[in-house]
Amino acid sequence: MNVLGKVESGKASLESLIIFLSVLLMVFHIATAGLVIIPSFLQRGIHLAFVLFLSFLLLPLRKTGRGTVSALDWVLAILSLGAGLYVIVFWKEILFRQGMVTPLETAVGWVLILLVLEQARRATGNVLAIIAAIATLYPLLGQHIPGLLGHRGYGFDRVASQMALSLEGIFGTPLGVSAEYIVLFIFLSSLLSQCGMGEFLLKMALSITGRFSGGPAKTAVIMSSLFGTISGSAVANVVGTGTFTIPMMIRQGFPPHMAGAVEAVASTGGQIMPPIMGAAAFIMAQILGMSYVTVMGAAVIPAILYYLSVFMGVHLYAVKIGMRPSRGAEIPPFFKTLKEGLHFLVPLLLLLFLLVVVRYTVTKSVLWAIAATFVVTWPNREHRLTWAKIQDACLDAAKNVLTVAGACAAAGVVVGSITMTGIGFKLFSLVMGFSGGILLIALIFTMVAATIMGMGVPTTAAYIIVAITCAPMLIDFGVSPLGAHMFVFYFAILSAITPPVALAAFAASGLAKESPMKIGWTAVGLAASTYIVPFAFVYNTGLLGAALPGQVLQVTFTAMIGITAVAAAWTAFLFAPLKITERMLLALGGVLVIVPEIYTDLLGLVLVGFVAAGSWRKRKKTSSSTGMIFDSHGRDR
Repeated sequence: MNVLGKVESGKASLESLIIFLSVLLMVFHIATAGLVIIPSFLQRGIHLAFVLFLSFLLLPLRKTGRGTVSALDWVLAILSLGAGLYVIVFWKEILFRQGMVTPLETAVGWVLILLVLEQARRATGNVLAIIAAIATLYPLLGQHIPGLLGHRGYGFDRVASQMALSLEGIFGTPLGVSAEYIVLFIFLSSLLSQCGMGEFLLKMALSITGRFSGGPAKTAVIMSSLFGTISGSAVANVVGTGTFTIPMMIRQGFPPHMAGAVEAVASTGGQIMPPIMGAAAFIMAQILGMSYVTVMGAAVIPAILYYLSVFMGVHLYAVKIGMRPSRGAEIPPFFKTLKEGLHFLVPLLLLLFLLVVVRYTVTKSVLWAIAATFVVTWPNREHRLTWAKIQDACLDAAKNVLTVAGACAAAGVVVGSITMTGIGFKLFSLVMGFSGGILLIALIFTMVAATIMGMGVPTTAAYIIVAITCAPMLIDFGVSPLGAHMFVFYFAILSAITPPVALAAFAASGLAKESPMKIGWTAVGLAASTYIVPFAFVYNTGLLGAALPGQVLQVTFTAMIGITAVAAAWTAFLFAPLKITERMLLALGGVLVIVPEIYTDLLGLVLVGFVAAGSWRKRKKTSSSTGMIFDSHGRDR
C-alpha cells in the first residue's frame, strides 16, 4: 500500500471510530434512561468521558495536511479516557471519602479541570473558557485579593476535590441534566432532521404565510419557531433554517441586514418555544425542584409575545416598503403539504401528550417519542430511518452534545467556585448597595449581567452562571422563584442577538453576506419590545400563567397591544408612515401597556389609541387623494 493509501485508510478508520463511539453514546443514554438504572455520579462520569474523548477527535487543535488528527489531540484524548476511566472505576471510593482526596486523585482532578477548560474553548469559544479559568484560579488566589472579593484561599487538593471529584462542580446538576435529558432530546431532533422534517416545516410555513405581504420573512418566523421545538440552539436554528429563508427574503426585496436580523431573532426565540426548549430549561426545572411541564407552561405566553413582536415588525416593515406576496406557483398547497408530512408531527404531539396529560417523566416521554419516530416514518421509503440515517443522526447528535455538555461541564466549574468561596453572597451585597434596595434597579443590574455573560457563551452556560449568582438575589427581593429564573433565562437567550458578541447575528451574517453588527443592531430593534416582557412578568406573574384565567387573558391581551405598538414605533409605520413624535408616543404607550398594571394600561391605551387614530386618518386621506387603498396584506385593490 502506498503512502496515499495509508493516509486514506487511517482517515477511514478514524471516521469509523467516531461513528462507532457516537452510536455507542446514544445507545448508552437510551439504556440508562429507561432500561438500566445506574448512580448519577457514574452516569455523569461515563457521559463526560465520551464527550472529552470525542471532542479532541472531532474538534482538533489543528488539522494536519493529511487530514488526520494531530498527535497532541490524541494525547489529550487518551488523557480524557484515562481520567474518565479512573472516575468510572473508583467512583464509590471518591464519593465515600467525601472530599478527602489522595495525591493521585488530586492529579486526576486537575487533569479533568484542564481538559474541561480546553474542551470548552474548542466547543464553545474563548469567552466561556476564560470565565471558567478565572473561576478555577479564584479559590487558589483568594487570600491575595483585597477588599470584599477576597477570601482565605484554598489548596490544590481542595479545589480538585470540589470542582472535579464531587457532585458540586463538573459533575454537578448541569452535567447531570445534559446526561439525563438533553442527549435524548438532541437525538430526537437529529432523527427528525434525518427524516426530512426541516423541509416539511419550510413548506408548511410557506403554505401559511406565502400569500401575505412579506411572506418569506413571515415564513422564516414561523419555520424558526417550529424548528426551535426540535433544536433549542439559536446558532443551529439560524444555520438550519436560514440557509433557505435568508436568500428567499432577499429575493423578495428585503435588504440583506433585515433578512439576517429576521432570521437571527426568529431563531433565537426557538429556545423558549415549547415543547422542546433550550437545554437551560431542563436545568431550571432541576434547580427549582419542579416539573419540566411547569417550566414549559410558564414559557408559553412569553414565547407567544416574543414571536408576535417579530411577526408584527416584519409585517409592518413589509407593508411600509410595498412588498408584494409570493406568486401562487411558489406557494405549496397547505392541505397537501400537511398530509404529506403529518407523520412528522406525531412524535412531538405524543411527547406533549405524555408530558402534559399522562404526566410521564421527561425521560420516559422522550423515549416514547424516539420510538414513535421510527414507527411513523417506516411506511414512507423516502423518510424511513435506515441504518445509514441512524448513524448520521447519532453523529450529528454527538457533535451537538459536545457543545452542550462542554458548556455544562465548564459552567459546573464556575458553580463549584461560587459554592466554595461564597462569592454569590458578596455579589448580592454589592448589588443591594448599588440598587438601594429598589427592585427595578436590581432587575436592570441582572439584565446587564445576563446579557454580558451570554455574549459569546452558549445560553445554557450563561443561564447557569447568572442563575447561581443573581436569581437568588431577585428572590430575596420578593420575586417568585420561577419569575426570577425565567427573567435570567430570557435575557441569557436575548444575548444571542445583542451586540457586540451576538452569536446568532454572526451566524446569519455569513448567509446574508452583511455586517454582523448591522444585523445585530437591526435584530435588537426588531425585538425591542421583548426586552420589556421579562420586567413585566416579574411584576405580574399572570404573564407566566400564574394567575386566574381572566387575569391571564387580560394581561396577555394588553401586552399584545403594547408589543404591536412598539413594533410600529420601530418600523415608523402603522396604518401610514409615522413622524418622530408619533413614534415616541407610540413607543411610550406600548411600554406602558406591556407593564401589567391597571393605571399604566389605561394611560398606555390612550396614547396608543391617539396615535393609531391619527395614523388611520392619514391612511384614509392618502388613499382618497391617490385613488389607491391597501388591504391588510399590503396588496392594492
